Amino acid sequence: MKLNNSPLMKASWLFIGALFLVFMFVPLGKMLVLSFNVADGLGLSHYVDIISSNDFRQVMLNSFFVAIVSAMSATFLAFILAYTVHWTNLPKGFKQTIKLASLFPMLLPTVTYGFAIIYTFGKQGLLTKMIGFQLFEDIYGFYGMWLGYTIYTLPIAFLLLNNTFQYLDKKFVIVSELMGDSRLRQIDMTVIRPLIGTFAAAIIQCFFLAFTDFGIPASIGGQYKVIATELYTQILGASPSFEKGSVVALFMLIPSVLSILLLWYVARFNVRYDSVEHFDLPTSKVKDRILGVLSSGILISLLFVFAVIFIIPWIKTWPYEMAFSTDTFTKVIESSNLMRVYKNSLMVATLTAIFGTIITYVAALIYERSGLFKIGKLTIESSALVTNTVPGMVIGIAYLMVFSGSSISNTIFIIVISNIIHYFSTPYLMSKNALSKMNLGWETTASLLGDSWLQSLRRIVVPNSIFTLIEVASYFFISAMVSISAVIFISGAKTMVLTTKIVELQHFARFDEIFVLSLMVLLTNITALIFFAVARYLYTRSINGTIKIKVNKTTVTTVA
Repeated sequence: MKLNNSPLMKASWLFIGALFLVFMFVPLGKMLVLSFNVADGLGLSHYVDIISSNDFRQVMLNSFFVAIVSAMSATFLAFILAYTVHWTNLPKGFKQTIKLASLFPMLLPTVTYGFAIIYTFGKQGLLTKMIGFQLFEDIYGFYGMWLGYTIYTLPIAFLLLNNTFQYLDKKFVIVSELMGDSRLRQIDMTVIRPLIGTFAAAIIQCFFLAFTDFGIPASIGGQYKVIATELYTQILGASPSFEKGSVVALFMLIPSVLSILLLWYVARFNVRYDSVEHFDLPTSKVKDRILGVLSSGILISLLFVFAVIFIIPWIKTWPYEMAFSTDTFTKVIESSNLMRVYKNSLMVATLTAIFGTIITYVAALIYERSGLFKIGKLTIESSALVTNTVPGMVIGIAYLMVFSGSSISNTIFIIVISNIIHYFSTPYLMSKNALSKMNLGWETTASLLGDSWLQSLRRIVVPNSIFTLIEVASYFFISAMVSISAVIFISGAKTMVLTTKIVELQHFARFDEIFVLSLMVLLTNITALIFFAVARYLYTRSINGTIKIKVNKTTVTTVA
């Protein structure tokens, strides 16, 4: 039996429905109408102009090519890391290091990746100076974007593969060995084939992220134009056009929708086991050492790219005056508006974490544990899927078109709302999965004991969801701190955040100051992760302590 269809539940559904209507569907509808807006009414002239343009066709080709290559390279590297974690007998500490280090790029805005790559692989880069020659002839353009996209999407691919690896049954390795299979056939039958669905999902997800990202091409794209920079030029360039910008934005949605359809299709390739047995694989020191070296090389290369972030701010003038200096750091810290920008970032991230967690959790409650009519639930689920297909840049541009000049324009409120809408899908699915695993009889029992819906929610459902709520809040906070795609279009001088400040500094080539701001983002996210980890630990201790006290009291009573 599910939760009663209470008036509060209906009101919650109306609120969430209105939120999506006003801040998702109306802006997207406005953008669609603008794309048909011509001088004498409605027409397709803007579509014809864009499609017939050789430059735009080249932009689309560039976008598809670099995104596909990056997605495949990220998935391949992620597979090596995930295979090392789950299919070797290397020390647990080393495996834990792989898990943590592979997620490191998620703590930084993507615009920082490009500057880090320039200062690592450029003519005066750190690696170039160390080895005496430039590894890439021209780091601006395809090669730089390929490296940046690979680094950006590697954590996502690793999370997907790492999760699926946990459900692979290792006993089939023993069966394969007993049957006399070769090493290659053994890997194919026990690892590759069961992972085909996840491989496809990882490549599609990485492609989508790379195709729609703005930060990396903005910092290192050079003359290699992609759809994200083309969209930015159409809206905020020398001769902006909302109509043509709307057309480009709609073209950006095409791969997004195709990605979701392909994800549904590849789900049929997932392999299900009747049961999964967890045990250590037979020892193979040669295989373990090779994979240990490969994984170490991947992680060292990954972290080395970001080493310049920790070095450049403390150099007087890179690469001409290499003496240690605190001038850059002091200059940035003493900047008149830095603390205001930093406070804006903290406020946006905190409010996004708080209200995003509440809204997604209530939406999941409505879907999983209410008696709301099916169409009502379908609207929640459909809205969540739509948010997963709309890139951040499209949301930002749609908001710029609809809310420009309104009372909420250039406010913290609009930035927080854009973050919640943009990142809604993943936290919603996390909350829904957690709630779906809870016994539906809990609320019935609580009702029979006289508890209201709110009391059963507070006493039973929420306490059993607390770990998921912490994870959701952590996801929202970090995502808001590094968000740039949507924010770049809707933040103003008074609501500027660290990521938009970084883009501003780029125009003045003040890269050393950019790295200081990037460090601030990184340290803030690390602090947040520690905070959420401590919160999780304290809650676990409180549960264990409460149980222990009850047990002790019961024991004393029994003994007495």
